[in-house]
Amino acid sequence: MATTTATPTPAPKVNRLGLPILDYRGGKTTLCAGCGHNAISERIIDALYEMGVQPERVMKLSGIGCSSKSPAYFLSRAHSFNSVHGRMPSVATGALLGNKTMTALGVSGDGDTASIGMGQFVHLMRRNLPLIYIIEDNGVYGLTKGQFSATADIGSKLKTGVINDLPAIDTCSLAIQLGATFVGRSFSGDKKQLLAMLKAALAHKGTVMLDVISPCVTFNDHEGSTKSYAYVKEHDVVLHTADYIAGGREIVVDYEPGSVHDVELDDGSHVLLRKLDVDYDPTDALGALRIIHETADRGEFVTGLLYVDTQDRDLCERERLIPTPLAHLDEESLRISREDWEKLMQ
Repeated sequence: MATTTATPTPAPKVNRLGLPILDYRGGKTTLCAGCGHNAISERIIDALYEMGVQPERVMKLSGIGCSSKSPAYFLSRAHSFNSVHGRMPSVATGALLGNKTMTALGVSGDGDTASIGMGQFVHLMRRNLPLIYIIEDNGVYGLTKGQFSATADIGSKLKTGVINDLPAIDTCSLAIQLGATFVGRSFSGDKKQLLAMLKAALAHKGTVMLDVISPCVTFNDHEGSTKSYAYVKEHDVVLHTADYIAGGREIVVDYEPGSVHDVELDDGSHVLLRKLDVDYDPTDALGALRIIHETADRGEFVTGLLYVDTQDRDLCERERLIPTPLAHLDEESLRISREDWEKLMQ
């Protein structure tokens, strides 16, 4: 009698921590089907998994709005705080000063950031807090039936036919002017670019501000909207081809602009590099502001890493925090001695 051998079930793929991608997921989304915010959550999951970030070492922070519901849909094992409308930056500042060893990920919206939260956003950018701040930008207030938000472009039209006659607040320009050290813009439908930028953001020390255009399929995905899937795809100007590779052996190449070069990596794989003729310097703040405004004048969205500064100190360094997180100090360490108290009173 012939015997059959059962095919063994392949082990699930894991990252450098030995964790499967399932450990980076969250609850089932309650957002509208096709919402760009869900695509952003998926890219966040991929970035955290591929970078090997320990889920329990992450704090997720948000305010109020469709965007601020997103942290529930990724990294269920992380710490999470859903704050009041527009006040997430204050909560993030206190949490990170209490424990600077955590990876902080803040998710906000164009309403939560550019309207009620603008005062908080301004001071967060200038302090260079080590936080990844993601704006899920759809140009409308989705929870209150789709009115224009402060990032809606002048001339854009609502489903009701109302035309916006106010200029938009450009959060990328504002972040660069205020001192953010990593500023980028992407589109929720551009998986490759958004994933690369999120991975680079996780490796950056300082304030990361990512404005991600995320079409609202219910209120702002129609003809006349400048935040619709069709409009963004037609008017997207990719600043440069961005990618992120984790640190390892330094590989040096030298080849001519416009040519292709084959590079062998440490794992034996190969990557073909094409040197672009367009030379963009993301460390030039004035150049970044210029290209943002030039493309906006043409009705285009420029995407990619707009600006980065790797030399500026973050807020924790400026405040000269001790190596031990403040949240881990015991009462004995925090209490002043009687002798020191007497000296102070003198």
